[in-house]
Amino acid sequence: MTEGQGQSGGREAAVTGVDTRDGVVVVSLAGELDLYNAEEVRSALLEACAGEPAVLVVDLGEVTFIDSTALGVLIEARSRMADGQRFRLAGPGIETRRALEVSGLDRHFLVHDTVPEALEAAR
Repeated sequence: MTEGQGQSGGREAAVTGVDTRDGVVVVSLAGELDLYNAEEVRSALLEACAGEPAVLVVDLGEVTFIDSTALGVLIEARSRMADGQRFRLAGPGIETRRALEVSGLDRHFLVHDTVPEALEAAR
């Protein structure tokens, strides 16, 4: 990685990978998701949604913090899917899970403990 690549203001990139296979897209996110990188996350998720995948899994396993702006981005992306059941969150850590619970979003998203579990449940 060259200096500055994948970073914003000295921070690591929020989107660490997009993996597509057999109609399933896994978007991997990491670090602190907030106002400062919400547009990066929004772009990646909306691009993934535009491809109309059979299932879209958002891997939150490496996310250490998520604020209301980033939660709004998840809601926006889910709303772009014709069937919200095809949009899944996977691997939220304690802080991310707490944010989902406090906001009540855990009742509106399909949340799985791991990416493989989300993929298996989507079959």
